[in-house]
Amino acid sequence: MAADLSQIVKAYDVRGVVPDQWDESLAELFGAAFVRVTGADAIVVGHDMRPSSPGLSGAFARGAARLGADVTLIGLCSTDQLYFASGSLNLPGAMFTASHNPAQYNGIKMCRAGAAPVGQDTGLSEIRTLVERWSEEGAPEAAPTAGTISERDTLKDYAAHLTALVDLAAIRPLKVVVDAGNGMGGHTVPTVFEGLPLDLVPMYFELDGTFPNHEANPLDPANIVDLQARVRAEGADLGLAFDGDADRCFVVDERGEAVSPSAITALVAARELAKTPGGTVIHNLITSWSVPEVVREHGGTPVRTRVGHSFIKEEMAKSGAIFGGEHSAHYYFKDFWNADTGMLAALHVLAALGGQDGPLSELVSSYDRYAGSGEINSTVADQAGRTAAVKAAYADREGITLDELDGLTVTAADWWFNLRPSNTEPLLRLNVEARDKATMAKIRDEVLDLVRATD
Repeated sequence: MAADLSQIVKAYDVRGVVPDQWDESLAELFGAAFVRVTGADAIVVGHDMRPSSPGLSGAFARGAARLGADVTLIGLCSTDQLYFASGSLNLPGAMFTASHNPAQYNGIKMCRAGAAPVGQDTGLSEIRTLVERWSEEGAPEAAPTAGTISERDTLKDYAAHLTALVDLAAIRPLKVVVDAGNGMGGHTVPTVFEGLPLDLVPMYFELDGTFPNHEANPLDPANIVDLQARVRAEGADLGLAFDGDADRCFVVDERGEAVSPSAITALVAARELAKTPGGTVIHNLITSWSVPEVVREHGGTPVRTRVGHSFIKEEMAKSGAIFGGEHSAHYYFKDFWNADTGMLAALHVLAALGGQDGPLSELVSSYDRYAGSGEINSTVADQAGRTAAVKAAYADREGITLDELDGLTVTAADWWFNLRPSNTEPLLRLNVEARDKATMAKIRDEVLDLVRATD
């Protein structure tokens, strides 16, 4: 009987509970299918610190080698370290991680050579079809000559590449608290920060895929409480929090207050535009109004896109953009093969802060201009029906514009909101922004009443 992969093959990656939803035998078939679909004669494979990661990545490598591809195993790494390996070696790559999901989950993020994304429309659906077929009919015939499997350490090369992109030589000494959440930041941060004028205060650097201290998802405010308290207690200049696979980075100022990823996007955009005047900067449609404003003020061209890394990377490649940012703290760089790296964004923040005398709160205030709600989730049975009700409530109001690039975006002179469905859960996600807190709260509550109404 063919494996049912409908629950684990997502829009951009593979993700599910091990061994209930997938296991090493399926990972081996994924490796073979990846080679067949990409046509690769060599690939690179890395993994995070989850207990199941070494076994799954090893099985994937065996499946790839069976079909004739030479496999370079880079072992423990962050997702952006895997993208570095894919980009610098010009090889397709596979990263075994479930990012911030609980310990029993694992997954695969795949890319083509040069860190180009593999999603539903760029190979993932074909990979799924092959794995389902082979799970029923048996593994594909082996290549006449099996590929080799070798190991390579890329951590120092990854660190050198990043630190060469940001000038940190002349910054003032900074005290920085880093919460790795027992994830891969504990592996990468010591090497990347080595030799920089930083007083590093590490938190939860022990690699532990059971996440004993807190979930490795800094997007949830509950998971940065420890970092906020430590920044205040240490009198640190800032705090950084990485998610499980360390491709996203969140920033806390010297007061222990979270800095909006939109403000970080604007700050990094301004720095990248100083290097490449007139460049294009991508932002998704739920980043703050401040992002396109700052881009224009610095002579750049802002381009608005849907939420999600495959859309951002596609637009980056199409427009030749120098940088892209999302509300979820994914930051994309042309200098990094258009891939996302929270570590490079963190280095930009350190360089900007260390290059002047004021505190971080003061530095980012010019980039944080509006009142935002953050993302608010509502569980609804009929996503389309509730969205239609919200659209109807605003459609005829004067001075309102509607667009449906990604969910429903409603814009007025002093506020906007976006309401979009989750791809994987019965949720509607609401983001609201306004010129002041009172207006934001009013619109937020108005929309939530419509979303959560019971007919």
